Amino acid sequence: MKAYVLNFKEIDKTKLMAVGGKGLNLGQLSRIEGLRVPDGFCVTTEAYRKSIESSIELEVMIDKLSGLKSDNRELTSEISSEIRSTIEKLVISKDIENEIEKALFLHGENEAYAVRSSATAEDLPNASFAGQQDTYLNVKGKTEVLRHVVKCWASLFTDRAVIYRIQNGFDHKKVFISVVVQKMIMSEVSGIMFTADPMNSDRKTLSIDAGFGLGEALVSGLVNPDNYKVQAGKIIEKNIGTQKLEIKPSQNGGVEEMKVEADRQKRAALSDNHIEHLAAIGKRIEAYFNYPQDIEWCFANNDFYIVQSRPITTLFPIPQSIDVRNPRIYMSIGHTQMMTDAIKPLGMSFFEMISQFSLDKSGGRLYADITHDMASAMGKKRVLMATGKQDPLILSAVKKLMEDKAFMASLPKGKRNLKGGVITGASILQAIKISKKNNPAIIDELLAEFEEEFHGIDQQLSKLSGEQALEFIREDREKLLAMSYDARMLGAIIAGIMVNDSLNKNVEKLLGEKNVADTLSKSMEHNVTTEMSFALCELADEIRKYPKILTYISNEPSDEGFFEKMLTLPGGNEVYKAFKVFLDKYGMRCPGEIDITKARWEEQPTQLIPMLLNNIRVLEPGRHVERFKKGRQEAKEKEAELIRRVKALSGGNKKAKKIAKSISLLRNFIGCREYPKYYIVRRYQVYKKALMKEAEMLAAKGVICNREDIYYLYFDELCQVVKTNKLDNSIIEARKANYIHYEKLTPPRIITSDGFVPSCAIASENIPKGALPGIAVSSGVVEGRARVVLSVDEAKLEAGDILVTQFTDPSWTPLFVNIKGLVTEVGGFTTHGAVITREYGLPGVVGVENAIKLIKDGQRIRVNGTEGYIEVLE
Repeated sequence: MKAYVLNFKEIDKTKLMAVGGKGLNLGQLSRIEGLRVPDGFCVTTEAYRKSIESSIELEVMIDKLSGLKSDNRELTSEISSEIRSTIEKLVISKDIENEIEKALFLHGENEAYAVRSSATAEDLPNASFAGQQDTYLNVKGKTEVLRHVVKCWASLFTDRAVIYRIQNGFDHKKVFISVVVQKMIMSEVSGIMFTADPMNSDRKTLSIDAGFGLGEALVSGLVNPDNYKVQAGKIIEKNIGTQKLEIKPSQNGGVEEMKVEADRQKRAALSDNHIEHLAAIGKRIEAYFNYPQDIEWCFANNDFYIVQSRPITTLFPIPQSIDVRNPRIYMSIGHTQMMTDAIKPLGMSFFEMISQFSLDKSGGRLYADITHDMASAMGKKRVLMATGKQDPLILSAVKKLMEDKAFMASLPKGKRNLKGGVITGASILQAIKISKKNNPAIIDELLAEFEEEFHGIDQQLSKLSGEQALEFIREDREKLLAMSYDARMLGAIIAGIMVNDSLNKNVEKLLGEKNVADTLSKSMEHNVTTEMSFALCELADEIRKYPKILTYISNEPSDEGFFEKMLTLPGGNEVYKAFKVFLDKYGMRCPGEIDITKARWEEQPTQLIPMLLNNIRVLEPGRHVERFKKGRQEAKEKEAELIRRVKALSGGNKKAKKIAKSISLLRNFIGCREYPKYYIVRRYQVYKKALMKEAEMLAAKGVICNREDIYYLYFDELCQVVKTNKLDNSIIEARKANYIHYEKLTPPRIITSDGFVPSCAIASENIPKGALPGIAVSSGVVEGRARVVLSVDEAKLEAGDILVTQFTDPSWTPLFVNIKGLVTEVGGFTTHGAVITREYGLPGVVGVENAIKLIKDGQRIRVNGTEGYIEVLE
């Protein structure tokens, strides 16, 4: 007969399915010599199984639940509530009750206990399920313990637990629940300790949150806890929270809130000695489990007690190197490309196709090993120069790493990895040549060449299939790279960037005015991203003419039959033609477009609807044209003003002539930086059509289940599958599960092979107290309502809103027509959001760490795009 109760000392690594994640970890913790773990036992999953197995009603309700998706919240809540109510009415059988009673007698019938749920899908390496089931504190007496065991069983079906399982792909029928019954510690102080920093995945920094009383005050968010940071056993940072409340055990069972005396409210909850002692305990536990831990602890009678430990599931995995003996440094490529989302394997393969250096894969992202670059004086200069423009926070992290002289001296020397990119000898020579001629006709000549090459590839590839098509794509890589890094186009881009910097410096020196290039960059020619935004506004203006079409797209139509249904409505033919014009030129674009697996606008045209509706709701017809003309006029007026003021200076005519030439050069070339990416993405869509044709054939043969399954294969693997028509589908399923996990992780900008993540913080002495520092990329100061937006399709912006997001790419450009300021977590001076804000004359600050967490949707904020900071006003 299977046991209904197991004492902690009886629990070993084989007992997960009997006692759940929490129970298993307590069994392991109780084996660590010298560690104080409050004694107790687990009511096993077998007791839960036996208690519910005879209820047909429960089985039917759980079946109903299994068919729901996470966005069906109302029905999920209704069924979950019914399930909980049914479970709470269960009567525990006598044999189970007897075993619990014996365990209570052994551990002390009159003791107070904490009764906690412990599910079999809980405290696992990839899914913690933390806080999904219920915990009951200070439970006294057999009757109350039994009652709360049943309540814990019911908590397996709280709304939050059910939705979490749906989102993480766990079958409700395959998750069972054990209940931990553990002696209560009447804590004076309690809290949570992370043996690695969960905010940035830094394995070298241990983080402790501490508050007075029981841990429930901290967990439920009633107090601002103290936070202590510890490195190598030494405290490096202390933030003391003001704690006005604490939770204490009630005399008759349960807990109660109490006010903290005034003299204790701002006092540190733990002394320095206690902090360092607790940190040492944490490192012992981490060493035992051989993985960073999330540890619940409490302090009473001058000693620490550990009541739980689980793996930290949000840590970004360290890229793996063949060289395990020497330290390595890895740099995020996603941050430099404005694409920090997880990428599927096929997307990674095509990302590598446009890279001129080797990349490492980790956590669904791509990293460049810059170890040998940082070990070389010349390589170091190149890293610092490149990152300064692309993502200044990477630059800040690299500089922080360089402060550790011993670490830098330990780096192995070898062949540098980073090469190519925008800054090359050839592109610099072209930049000089283009700057001298200052003739924008070179751009049109290059675009004509790119167009001709693109159409030739499209025609050739459309005639091929099978291995021939894939081999054509493989061989086309050299032409793709030649186009992507064409020295003439890069020279034009560099010419624009260089004159932007020099113009700002010269005018500030002569006239004392900062960032004049921001105004002079408004409404430029040769900006394919702005042209796309215009085209979308034209499409919106066409739609607004036809009320039936507007109603149709407002009712969330599906992509399937989208145009067919449109054509049955008045104005459908006209709007369809307008859509066709837009998609013929820009249909290959989408959010995260550098990932070939992302659905393009021509594949899912309904992605455009939120932006179209925003434009229709906020803009008057033709407003985009007026705005462009106004921007161009403002730039001309600014130019005339600067020339007039410079001429008034000593030697003014000569200086004014130089300024005028710089302004001309700026307006001729600053807008062309998006062209290489535009043509890469166009080429990708030609490739993708060929890939999806093969995917359809593989699906028809039963080799894969769905067309999109090929996204979980690397390109070389796909070539092999097309050749052999064989595939182990368990590979696809495993990678799908990994991708779901990777999506939730936050990739660090820089990480070392031993898990150190250097701080990206930028010096902020000159900003107001409490302001959020960032990188000033477009001058001006503006106040407005913050709109925190995580994806383009959920954007609902009104005129005057300030867009706050992780990053933007060209697919976001249409939203800039409606906003009056921009804040992003990722970016630099030359990245998409920075360029567009300058062109539209919008104040912009990028590189604001944790902006989407620290700024709440709807708050009024002030964006200072001149000095580079954000103030939350309410």
